[in-house]
This record gives sequence, C-alpha cells and structure tokens, in this order.
Amino acid sequence: MKRDKILIVDDKEENLISLERILSDFHVEFVRASSGEDALKHTLKDEFAMAILDVQMPGMDGYETLELMRQRKKTKLLPVIFVSAIHQSDLHIIKGIETGAVDFIPKPIIPEVLKGKVSVFLDLYRQRKELDLLLVYLEKKNEELIIERNKAEEATKSKSLFLANMSHEIRSPMNGILGLSKLLQQSNLDSEQKDMLDVMARSGENLIQIINDILDYSKIEAGQIEIENIDFDIRKVTDTIFHLLNYKAIERDVDFKIEVDEIIPENLIGDSFRLNQILMNLANNALKFTQNGYVTLSVKCIEKTKEQVSLFFSVKDSGIGISKDAQTKLFREFTQSDKSITREYGGTGLGLAISKNLTQLMGGKIIVESELGIGSEFMFELRFGHKEKQINMIEDQDIKPPYNLSILVAEDNPINQKVVMLTLRMMGLTCDIAKNGVEALEMYKKDRHQVILMDMQMPVLDGISATEKIRSFEKSETIEEPTYIVALTANAFIEDKQRCLEAGMNDFLSKPFKEDGLRKILNEASKSLAL
Repeated sequence: MKRDKILIVDDKEENLISLERILSDFHVEFVRASSGEDALKHTLKDEFAMAILDVQMPGMDGYETLELMRQRKKTKLLPVIFVSAIHQSDLHIIKGIETGAVDFIPKPIIPEVLKGKVSVFLDLYRQRKELDLLLVYLEKKNEELIIERNKAEEATKSKSLFLANMSHEIRSPMNGILGLSKLLQQSNLDSEQKDMLDVMARSGENLIQIINDILDYSKIEAGQIEIENIDFDIRKVTDTIFHLLNYKAIERDVDFKIEVDEIIPENLIGDSFRLNQILMNLANNALKFTQNGYVTLSVKCIEKTKEQVSLFFSVKDSGIGISKDAQTKLFREFTQSDKSITREYGGTGLGLAISKNLTQLMGGKIIVESELGIGSEFMFELRFGHKEKQINMIEDQDIKPPYNLSILVAEDNPINQKVVMLTLRMMGLTCDIAKNGVEALEMYKKDRHQVILMDMQMPVLDGISATEKIRSFEKSETIEEPTYIVALTANAFIEDKQRCLEAGMNDFLSKPFKEDGLRKILNEASKSLAL
C-alpha cells in the first residue's frame, strides 16, 4: 500500500534524521530537503500530506520558502509546521502563522508535542482524500461505508470511543466545508457555480447524515437516548420536512404533499426532534424509491382529551414497493430489502432501524403495508401532551441579536474561525478570536466579553478547563453578570454536552452548525443577559 509522504526540510542532516526517528511510528514516507530551493523542487513532483520546515537556512529561509509555496495551487493549502530554535519572542511565531504555517514548534523539539500535531494533520489529510473520493465515486464510497459500519458493529467495547473520535475528526473539516458553502450560496454566483456548490453542499450533508445515523444507532444500543418533553407545533415540524425534501421531489417528478388534521392542537408536548428524525427518515426513503408518482405525509388526530392527544402518522408512496419476504427484515440494522437496492439507491441501512427504535422509545410501533410495483405505507401512532398556546407576538427567528453584542470565539482551527466570523458578520456582528483556552481566559479577563463560543478540543488548554477557570475567576471577582458560554464543538455525544454543562457552560451547539442554530443561541444569550 502506498504510504503518505511528509516533506521534512532542514539544512542539517542530523536534524532530518532526528525528525524521522521521532515520527517513525506513523508509517509514512519521509522526503528530505536540505534547502528551500530543494523543498520547492520536491513539491513540484510529489504530493505531500504535510511539511515540517526549518526557519533558519542558508540562502532561502523557511518564511520565504513557505511564501512561494502558498503562491502555487498544488501547495496553497499544504499544512506546514515550522520548527526553529528562534523563539525568543512571539514575533517569530506570529510571522510564521501570518506566512501561512499551521503551527510553530520551538527547538529543542518535545517529541510528544510534535507527534500530536503530526497525528492531527495526517488524520485530516487522509479524511480529505476520502472526501474527494466520495464526491467523485459516491456510489462506490457508500458501499465502502456500509462495509466499514459492519466492521464497526462487530468491534469490541472500544467502539464508542472510536465513533466519538471519528465523529469529531469528520465534523471539524465538514464544518468548514458546509459553513463556507452556505455563505457562498448567499453571494453573487452564476448558475453553473450555484449548481456545483449545491452538489458539494448536498454531498457534505449526505456524509453528515451517514455519521449521524451511526452515532444515533450507537446511542440507542447503549441506552443513551433520552426522550424530551418540550412544547412544539406539529405543523412547523412537517413544514420543515417539506422545505428540506421538496427539492428531491422536484428532481424525481414526485407530487410531495403534507396533510395535517386541522383539529390537532398547536401546542403539543413531546420530543419534536426525535419525531422529526422519524418522519424525515420515512419521507426521505419514500422519495428515494419513488419516481414520477406521489409521496404523502399525513398526520391525523384519532383521540383527544383535555391533556393528551393521540396522533396517527402515515408516509405513503407509489414507489417500487417491498416484497413480503423483504418486509420481515426491513427494520434490521445495516440491511435493505436486497443487495440491488443498495447498489441502485445507496443508503446506510440504518434509517428504518433508528426510526423503529425511536418510535418504540416514544411509546409507539411502526408497521408497514406494501406491494411490489404498487407502493408502500409506513404507519405509527404516538401520544402527546398538549396545552393552550402562549401568545408570542415575535417569533425567535425574527429577533436579531444586539448589533453591539461582545463575542469571543475560542477556536484553534483557522478554517472554523473563518466560518464563525463570516456567519456572525452576516448577522451584523463582530467577534474576537482566541486560538486556545489560555488566550480565551486572558482575553475575557481583559475585555469581559458577553458571549464566548468555546471549542472543546484546543491546544494548551481545552474548552472544558478554560470554562472552569473562567467561572472560577468570575466567582473570585464577584462578577454579577457572568459571560454566556456556548460549546461550539465537533463532539456530538450526549456525554460531551453533559460535560460542558457541568463545567459551567450555558448551551451547546455541535458542528457543523447552521446560521439559524447560532442565531437562536445568541438570542437566548441576549435574553439571559437582559440585553
């Protein structure tokens, strides 16, 4: 198997040998360069996962070498770590970062630090290659992901840790891809550019959905899913599903309809998020297997008392249908009715298994009626509480956060920094950036930001520890209006949210995030701060 390559650049051979020994466990191919000119020649003919570049070299130094790299398309985004004995002041580090380096490590090198940095960028490089393959060979990649999920299912008890790490490492770059895609969609583009951007955004969202399916199934298996009881309007749930899936109906020439019984109360009490997940899975499946026909999602009231209401949900289509034999294994995890379905239509094989388990957790049971060549209907019944609707003259999404809201973003990833900054700018807001928890703590002590968007995993000091130190500082200083801290992280497990709240954070938003989600968080922060 061809190994990934790392370019190491230093004018002293003993330093090159030392780097290779420190990183020998990574099973990569090292390409040596003894000067800046030599390094540039290597980048013309080879593809590298990353580069480790000395600053002080005769002739062309490291800064000049990297500046020339950044002018070339092939090495414009190549992750480069500077290593140098020049570290008497932060000016050298700042110059390195401004030149385009992702990090600056002083000599003598601490092996554990270098190995940790290299491990992260090697993982990101390998995931980026997988994403590129996914965009080009999506059908083939779906089959590979199914195989990988089957392997994960057979893994040992360490699966939970593996899934958590995989989720974080994929969500981090996907936050940059999807975030910048959404921002670009709001700019002036020609029709061809919009089409290409739509394909990229949908491919990214498909990958996130696959990851979400895996994580949800793992949580259900471990008994970590908790059903909430919050106020919601069933019509808003179905409207959201229609707007998210109608593009697919148009593409497949399907008449997609939503029918909601008028007598259903507006203010229901239950888990709207899980209900949305079930209906989204069923409606998405129906559209996937229907061409030139119809899909109808209907909600009917079958019983109503003073405090509770029983609703009957149905997703009916005129699609390809399901044989009697296939119906017996339909709700099993990682399976579809036959192998040809996977090849022709793709999919994780997890959606119906998750829907079945979530419906059972909410007190219902999914049944199916189907006939080959005629169509299918998936049905279930659930009970919800209900109460009189509270009059609210202004909807949350219509509220704009105060333009002078003081916001600090604690995030070490430059791409994610840009995504958050540009998203806030679209809302008319500005922010300060801290590259790690230590910087976040010091900047808050100095400027007393009203809101902090805190990443969990950062170098020097992580988000959990930084939050604890901020809360400790506020307590010692008897600050009457503590800052509103929100976890903005690629960690998506319920345990991660619990850890953040226990550390003193006020809210939690997982990556990749959407503008509406961030806006809602800032609105809640404004209410809490009485702004």
